[in-house]
Amino acid sequence: MLLIQYTLIYASVLIFVAMGGMFSERSGVINLGLEGIMVMGALGGAFVLYSLPVGTPALVIILLTILASVIFGMIYSLFLAVAAINFKADQTLVGTAMNMLATAAAVVIVKAFNNARSGGTNPSAILDYIANRKVFLIGDFNIYMILTVILVALAYVVLKKTRFGLRLMACGEHPQAADSVGINVYKMRYAGVLISGFCGGVGGIIYISAANSQWDFMYGVAGAGFLALAVMIFGQWNPLRIAASALLFGAFRAVADTYSAFDALIHLVPGDVYKMLPYIISLIVLAFTSKKSRAPKAEGIPYDKGTR
Repeated sequence: MLLIQYTLIYASVLIFVAMGGMFSERSGVINLGLEGIMVMGALGGAFVLYSLPVGTPALVIILLTILASVIFGMIYSLFLAVAAINFKADQTLVGTAMNMLATAAAVVIVKAFNNARSGGTNPSAILDYIANRKVFLIGDFNIYMILTVILVALAYVVLKKTRFGLRLMACGEHPQAADSVGINVYKMRYAGVLISGFCGGVGGIIYISAANSQWDFMYGVAGAGFLALAVMIFGQWNPLRIAASALLFGAFRAVADTYSAFDALIHLVPGDVYKMLPYIISLIVLAFTSKKSRAPKAEGIPYDKGTR
């Protein structure tokens, strides 16, 4: 049962972040900064969980936590949007810089915040943080799992069945053709990046509040953003395939966290091997599937309105 719970939790993280990456890349912008967006979203949500006193209504905690994560994630994603869309900067370099900046900034901010409260970490506030995390639990499951199912259905409908989704995909495939029929490519790409900030921010708080017990950010989100990119590629930028891929990757990540339960194997296979498993699997999967991957044709290419 524990393995199933962890699988669903990690799958929820990967689905949210991978869906964000999908919307960004479908619009034509490569978002390698998902790791950094996750960190910032987690930071915003963790501040809410840390600051609200025990006894605050559960609905208020849930809404404020998710709202803070969304706001932090979307604001941080604007760095990519402005640099890539307005200034036509190299999207890979911008995303990499965002990842490095987010983790370093989060560590500094959290340490400064803790030192400002009674000259150090406040034990009662930490207890509030732990207690507030529990409001997301419904029996053995987490409310984020429900939100994940809603996201998958919504992403599929928006991308495949709405005018907005079709226009977004057109901007990632043939932006000049889209522009010629009156679609504002710049606005659509901004929308794609902001949606990635929305989803990445929520994915970050899921990781911090449901899949991890600490909020010091010394290790950021431990590569979850890069795993989400692997899920997105393996899922071929398709919502339903991404969801299926996330369950597969989530299962391997769950094994890495629950390997101590496998008493029969613990003496044969070192624990570090289990921890490396999700990353090894992602490398193997990408090695065998990358040649067949069909990314949006115009992703990573800055749009120039004067080019035809």
